[in-house]
Amino acid sequence: MESLEFFFGQDFLGKAVWIWAAFIGIVAVLLAFDLGVLHRKDRVIGVRESVALSIGYIAIALLYGAWVWWYLGPNSGMEYLTGFMIEKTLAVDNVFVIAMIFTYFAIPAAYQYRVLFWGILGVIVMRAIMIGLGAALVTRFDWIMWVFGAFLLLTGVKMLWMVDKKPDLAGNPVIGFLRRHLRVTPEVHGSRFFVRAPRDASAASPLVWWATPAFLALLMVEFVDLVFAVDSVPAIFAITQDPFIVYTSNIFAILGLRALYFALAAILDRFHYLKYSLALVLIFVGGKIFWAQGFGKVDPLISLSVTGALLGAGVLYSLYRTRTPPSSSPTSD
Repeated sequence: MESLEFFFGQDFLGKAVWIWAAFIGIVAVLLAFDLGVLHRKDRVIGVRESVALSIGYIAIALLYGAWVWWYLGPNSGMEYLTGFMIEKTLAVDNVFVIAMIFTYFAIPAAYQYRVLFWGILGVIVMRAIMIGLGAALVTRFDWIMWVFGAFLLLTGVKMLWMVDKKPDLAGNPVIGFLRRHLRVTPEVHGSRFFVRAPRDASAASPLVWWATPAFLALLMVEFVDLVFAVDSVPAIFAITQDPFIVYTSNIFAILGLRALYFALAAILDRFHYLKYSLALVLIFVGGKIFWAQGFGKVDPLISLSVTGALLGAGVLYSLYRTRTPPSSSPTSD
C-alpha cells in the first residue's frame, strides 16, 4: 500500500503521477462509455444528438478546467482554457477536411462515427508523442520558442492567403501512395477496415486480405491530424510550457471532435469566416512568443481575452454574413 502511495506521489513531467493517472482514467471512461454504451451499433448520428454530445463533452472539459483552476491556480486555469479554445477551433477547421475525406471515399454516414472513434485513439497517442517531443525541445533548447513563433506567424499569414483554397484529395500523394501499396476494395464493407476476398477474378484465386475505403479514410484522418498538430502543438506551447496543461487541453478539445463533426458537417459553409479568426489567433500567438522572449511573458488573462475575442468575432461574423435573408411577402396595391 505504501509503495503504491509512493509511486502515485512521484513527479512525472512536473505533476504527480496520480494527476496523470486520474486524467487518463477520465478519458478511458469517456471513450468506453461512448463506444460501448452510446454507439455500440453503427447508425447515423442526427444533428440533435450530435449537439447534445458536443455540449456534454464541452461541459466535462470546462468542469475539468475549473478543477485545474482550483487545484493548480488561476494562471494554470486560464492557460488551460486558452489552449482548449485554440485547439477546439483548430478541430473545427479539421472538420472541413474530414468532411471532404468522407465524401471522397464515399463513406456512408452510418459508418463515419466508427472511423472517427478509432481515429481519435490514434490522435491521443500521436499528440502524447508530439507534446513530449515539444516539451523536450523547449526544455533543452531556449531558441526553439523563436522557431515556434516564426512558424506560427508564417502559418497564420499562409492561412489568410489560402483560406478560400480547398485541398485536392484526388491528387494527394499520400492517397496515391496508399493505393499503390495496398490492395483496396472498390466498395465499402460496412465499418470494417479489412476483409478477406479473392486475390483476383479467377475461380481458383486464393483469399487474401484487402483494405477497405474506410481504412484509407482512417489513415487520412490520422494524417490530417498530424498536419494540424504541427500548428496546434507550437500554438499551445506559446500559451504554456506545462506539458500537463498542454496535453489535457489538447485531448479534451479533440475528444468532442466526433460529436462536433456531425453537428457541423451540415452547416460548414456558415463558419467560413472562422478561418480568418483562426489565422489571426495564430499570428497573435506567434507574435506573443516574440514579445515574451524580448519583454517577458504576457499575462494569461490577456491571452485568454484576445483569443476569445478573435474567435468569438469570427463565429458571430460568420453567422451574420450567412444568415438567411427575410423573405419579402408580395404586396398588393
